[in-house]
Order: sequence, then structure tokens, then C-alpha cells
Amino acid sequence: MNNPTNFWRRSRWALWAIVGALALALGVAIALRTTGAGTEAPTQIPQGGHFSLIDQNGQRVTDADLAGKYRLIYFGYTYCPDVCPVDVQHIAQAMEIFAKRDPARANRVQPIFISVDPARDTPAVLKQFVSAFSPRLMGLTGTQAKIDAAIHAFGVKGYGSYAKKGPVSPGGGYFMDHTRYKMLYGPDGQGIAFLPEDGTPQQLADALDRWVK
Repeated sequence: MNNPTNFWRRSRWALWAIVGALALALGVAIALRTTGAGTEAPTQIPQGGHFSLIDQNGQRVTDADLAGKYRLIYFGYTYCPDVCPVDVQHIAQAMEIFAKRDPARANRVQPIFISVDPARDTPAVLKQFVSAFSPRLMGLTGTQAKIDAAIHAFGVKGYGSYAKKGPVSPGGGYFMDHTRYKMLYGPDGQGIAFLPEDGTPQQLADALDRWVK
């Protein structure tokens, strides 16, 4: 936190949470640098699979722990300078809209942010990040091998989730190129649908209303 660059990055998380509605109104999400391959989501959602990761509180979480819950899964990283904060803010806002519409069904949905940058995204860093957006949001990280396994379980290059480390700057910083699919899975872990990639919070909430029983 003594590093001014890191302090600014993390301070922006709270800023995104405060001005998310304004960002939406100004169309910021459309103008931002697009991460990932930039292709449309596949029509058939990856079927997912087993994962074993660590949440923002340092507790191990597996797919079995989420049995009975719908899972809204998004892969990203906390040092992302643009797209990830907007996407996560939209997910958080969509969950609030859905919760006002139908609290019981909203409680059956667990939004999950899985880091593709475990070298920097420790549980403590994740805790700061997810708490800036919503108390409903679960952040998951782990060893590189565990993250790679999760990325593989939910699809690879052009089909589901994909992540690749970019060039490292002289100062040691780097970006992660990654897909930004919002994937909805059912209570038994079965793949249900992709939510609109550039959807507004209202559109995301409407999609949840359609699929969550």
C-alpha cells in the first residue's frame, strides 16, 4: 500500500463502485479497451467441472460447496485498468435489481469473480476488490496450477474462459488478456447460459430472471 501506483489502482475500486451508474450512462464500457479475443460468446456454454480455490477470506471453496446454488462466474483480475471493474459493477448492480424483484431467487445466485492473475491477486487483495462492489460477491484465487485447472474446466481459447499474460514492463507491471464472459451455471453445476457480454445491469437482471427458477 506504500506504493503510489498500487494505492491508486486499489483506490479506483471504490471509485468504480461509487460512479458505476454514471459510467453506464456515459457509455464508458463501450469505449474502454476490450480485453480478450474480442469474439462473441460461443452459443454453447462450457459445462464447467471440478475446481478447488481459495476465497477472499482464505477459505477453500470447491464446486461441491456451491451445490444448490446458481453460479454466475466471471474471470478477471483486480489490476485490470478498465473492463473488469465495469463488468463487475454491472454484475453487482444486476444482482441488486434482481434481489429487489425476487429476493428468494436472488439468494439462490452466487456471483463469483475468479482471478486469472493469482501471482498478484492474493486473498487479501481480492477481499479489498470484491468488498468495493458487493457483499454478495465471492472472489476466488489459488495457485497458478489451480487457476489453470479452473480456466480449463470452464473452456479454453475461444470457447469459454481464456487468459494470457501480456508483456512485462520495465517496472514489472503487466496486463492480462482474457475473455469477459459472464457464465451462468445451475444448482447442480450444469451450464445454463452466457449472460449479455456488454449488457446493462437491467439486461443482466432480466437474464437472471429468465433462467433462475
